[in-house]
Amino acid sequence: MDSITLTLPNGKKEVPVRTKGIEILDSFGADTSKIVALKVDNEVISLCRPLRVSSSVEPVFLDSPSGAEIYRRSLCFVLAAASNKLFHEMRLLVGHSLGNAYYYTLDRDTPLSAYEVANLEKEMKSLIEANLAISTKHISYAEAVALFEKLNLTETRKQLDCRCKPRFLVNTLSGMDDFSDLYFGPLVATTGILNVFELRPYGDGFLLRYPDQRNHSRLTEFVDNPKIFDVYQNYKEWGKRVGVTSAASLNEIIVKGKFNDFIDITETYQAQNYARVAERIHKRGNVKVVLIAGPSSSGKTTSAKKIALHLQALGYKPHVLSLDNYYVGRDRNPKDENGNYDYECLEALDIPLLNENLCDLFDGKTVKLPSYNFDTGSRYYTGQTMKLGPQDILICEGIHGLNDRLTPHVKSEYKFKIYLSALTLLNLDDHNKISTSDNRLIRRIVRDANFRGKSAAGTIAMWDSVKKGEKLHIFPFQNNADAVLNTALDYEIPVLKVYVEPALRAIKPSEPEYTEACRLLRFLNNFNVAPSEYVPKQSIIREFIGGSDFSY
Repeated sequence: MDSITLTLPNGKKEVPVRTKGIEILDSFGADTSKIVALKVDNEVISLCRPLRVSSSVEPVFLDSPSGAEIYRRSLCFVLAAASNKLFHEMRLLVGHSLGNAYYYTLDRDTPLSAYEVANLEKEMKSLIEANLAISTKHISYAEAVALFEKLNLTETRKQLDCRCKPRFLVNTLSGMDDFSDLYFGPLVATTGILNVFELRPYGDGFLLRYPDQRNHSRLTEFVDNPKIFDVYQNYKEWGKRVGVTSAASLNEIIVKGKFNDFIDITETYQAQNYARVAERIHKRGNVKVVLIAGPSSSGKTTSAKKIALHLQALGYKPHVLSLDNYYVGRDRNPKDENGNYDYECLEALDIPLLNENLCDLFDGKTVKLPSYNFDTGSRYYTGQTMKLGPQDILICEGIHGLNDRLTPHVKSEYKFKIYLSALTLLNLDDHNKISTSDNRLIRRIVRDANFRGKSAAGTIAMWDSVKKGEKLHIFPFQNNADAVLNTALDYEIPVLKVYVEPALRAIKPSEPEYTEACRLLRFLNNFNVAPSEYVPKQSIIREFIGGSDFSY
């Protein structure tokens, strides 16, 4: 029998060709109950997938980013199976994320009752306690069509005709031959490990709550984000009205040659939302500074310029005050746990000087504006001054804009705070959602490659650090916002795909970032490509792909 050599963290091992990962768990010298997948030459694969060539192999643990993702995806699969058993005639629809939870509804006119949600949770627990095996199998295109039509998975069925593969890999639960589902990544080997979760009635549906990556033994306290939820719901309803709710729907538009029209519709809808926020600022009457905050690649710079244009149309004279010019300097700048300068913490900014300048401006005084030299790490002055007239208004964008500790001496009635995020509302199909974080990461990879000379591997390498900063300095203050703007555009992924795919494919299997590249490429495989020539010159997407009318 042919054999292959596996290079494990603790040595080499000869095994027969087509050995499955689940058969070699004891070789890792670790707690096998916490291993949920393997990383083979930096690609994450299921424990049930056969190994065919000599490779470097390491375990994927539950508390790793990939392990946490597999846990969440597997919970979604069990939920879909339980829902099919209890609500066989109705479609289970995955919505958006809300903290450590996914929002779900059933495709029907009436909301789910608390009793129905409790029964669904009970059925999930039954499937988990039975410790059922989760396996994969390939089925033909014709079998897949028949399966998803029978299960009434409309968007999943539609996506088959966009991908047009001769066979599809589906997931099944032992003992449930009448249900299979399509997922775009590995699942756990058995359901028994998925014992920490909760279904909570919410809105017209329910939340599937899952544990935080750092502690899988319990759920964190539920923190509601009603403003974010409302934005999601408004965009979901808009998507239903225009008939685009999934990658399948978007692909259909591309194939039928209606993509340019959809770009116009999407941009118009987003512009209406910017105009509404500007009108709210105007109606307040006494706003003197607009504070804009949002996570990386949410389009803060373009949004600030768009808000400024809408305010100009209402008679204001907007001025941009850059928070980057208020860094304290390297001699006073805090450092992180690794000894590096932490430019993202609030203490990196000269809060007293900023507040003094703001209060002086609002009192009608002339202020000398600071500048900051990032090469020398020091502040300097160029002689630039600012004085506000009756119709003048300040716009400041930065990660701390929603935190009142940034502007403690500015009267609350003078401030209007806007939270931005690229809240992706499309799903891949009925049961597979699109991560908002993934959408922003793709934007960031494209922008870094186009304008900062950074490779996709370089951007991916620092993404965890970026997300850590967002969790500390941005997300906790979301509900402080006076308005929430969604900067995602439902047409953007087919456009960005043209730019990001070559960059991701240049990452080698020997690089640790290959893991994330493989995952993103699997995700992008669900979308057709579309040219960027019809993207408007003032679109947020131009901030990332170039060709904008705005200067950055």
